[in-house]
Amino acid sequence: MPVEMDSTDRKILRLLQKDATLSTGEIADRVGLSQSPCWRRIRRLEEAGVISKRTALLDAKALGFPVLLFVEVKVRPPTPSVQESFEETIRRIPRILECYKVMGERDYVLKVAARSIEDYEENVHAELMRIPTLWNMTTTMVMSSVKATTELPLTPDPPPAAPRRPPPSGDEAHPYTPRIASP
Repeated sequence: MPVEMDSTDRKILRLLQKDATLSTGEIADRVGLSQSPCWRRIRRLEEAGVISKRTALLDAKALGFPVLLFVEVKVRPPTPSVQESFEETIRRIPRILECYKVMGERDYVLKVAARSIEDYEENVHAELMRIPTLWNMTTTMVMSSVKATTELPLTPDPPPAAPRRPPPSGDEAHPYTPRIASP
């Protein structure tokens, strides 16, 4: 269930999304609060689960992982025990950064970081191929990143939509239809 937030909460979250190293004092100054109320708001957002973790984002290329791949996977049979086993295996492969269970033609989409295509083949592809219930796999290599962000849009919720009127019937349905008078 969404947590109730005001514009000050959203300002705090925007600042933390951009730079989680800001001190409570710096955040308070930027949002127009004193330090104690700002700290209480941050604490409330953490306790509510809105702020789940504060972390550093690392540059994969700078750390020797210039290749990014997405792997779409289908498992068979798609039973809960097969899915649980597959998910447990995925959690143990360090180069798999993210795994999403999806709807559609595939069951999962994986985000993989690799040092090279050969590194992917040896350390991820080979490991995935050992999974007996893996039915099908498609790998796509990223050429370049167009947009990559961890920042969620923090705009206020739009006002509720006005209730819809039932569609008009008869002559009301086409108010701009010209009427031709009969002689």
